[in-house]
Amino acid sequence: MKLLAFETATEACSVALWLDGEVLERFELAPRRHAELALPWADELLARAGVARGDLDAIAIGRGPGAFTGVRLAVAIGQGIAFALDRPVVAVSTLAALAMQAPGPRVLASIDARMGEVYAAGFELRDGDAVATGPEQVLAPERVELPEADGRLQGERWHGVGTGFSAADGLLARTLGDRLATIDPAALPRAGDVARLAALAFARGEALPPERVEPAYLRNNVALTIAEQQALRASR
Repeated sequence: MKLLAFETATEACSVALWLDGEVLERFELAPRRHAELALPWADELLARAGVARGDLDAIAIGRGPGAFTGVRLAVAIGQGIAFALDRPVVAVSTLAALAMQAPGPRVLASIDARMGEVYAAGFELRDGDAVATGPEQVLAPERVELPEADGRLQGERWHGVGTGFSAADGLLARTLGDRLATIDPAALPRAGDVARLAALAFARGEALPPERVEPAYLRNNVALTIAEQQALRASR
């Protein structure tokens, strides 16, 4: 199976190529350069592997949550390539991809959502997959609660991963305290992990026609006015 993956929901830009279990990846902290880098990196990886675009079985994207423009870019790129090639798209949770960087098995993945909030969701790492233990949410760090996990994991402490743990001076980490075994507040989602999760999803038959792919913004209003932002901060 050959799959091209994009993850642009945070300040990191990454592109990966999945080749029957082997992963080639480009990753860089590149704020505001995602649109400039993503497609050239994709062409570079395909050329390095000797794979034509027409050889791809599917396109994978990190569907968010994350920065509005970054999430929108990944969806647009994935849909554009998929339409051109008549291929399906596998949309992967950006938080699930982030969770793959933790040692597991119980992971709380969180991304700084700005404006005093974080994106967060719990996962269990099983057989190379990240299985959600609850809904993805956007909320204040002090309101994040650890979801119930599989009974066989009761007593296991959680592993925190992502920039949500450095937001608001580490409030999320302080809120959860000793329920966290480890914290990696610098971790950012990578296209290589999007590709790994997408390969599993594709095998389960979860690929979609490109027109059915939807981003996960979580915020109902993704473009708050300056006055709305000020009111939100004042309410904290």
